[in-house]
Amino acid sequence: MTTIAVTGHMDLTEESVPVIRAALQGVLAVHSPEELVGVSCIAAGADALFAEAILSAGGRLVVIIPSRDYRGEKVKPEHAETFDRLVEAAVEVHTVPHETANRAAYEAANKELLRRADRLVAVWDGSPPSGKGGGTADVVIEAREAGLPVDVVWPVGAARRTQRS
Repeated sequence: MTTIAVTGHMDLTEESVPVIRAALQGVLAVHSPEELVGVSCIAAGADALFAEAILSAGGRLVVIIPSRDYRGEKVKPEHAETFDRLVEAAVEVHTVPHETANRAAYEAANKELLRRADRLVAVWDGSPPSGKGGGTADVVIEAREAGLPVDVVWPVGAARRTQRS
């Protein structure tokens, strides 16, 4: 069994989606579908693209939701259908025991992702931590400090709408 967690940017440009999707499919293609488990918070952007790639590869999806109010308070209308579809497709949905979606809830969700993972896929442009905690760079650093293998996915053509992680 290979369990791969994801971290990545939410603010990917529309033009980036196909190249990132293809890169994720390439990373997952080396794994046997029956042995593949993906762990994702299924936020818009990289998390959802990874979750879709896991399902497309025939793997099983585990969803980590950062707080009890996350769906109602943080999932934007344009992502709601994808979010709900991925929750429905998951073999397990774990909600972190936080009432409110905030930085502490996101950090707890990231710790749960890493706790479950054999490796981490980071859809990451290499930018440093923002200083807020819980961002893509922070998760990569935490994974590396824990000795977890990290596969950085940032293919040619990938871009972000902003510089926040």
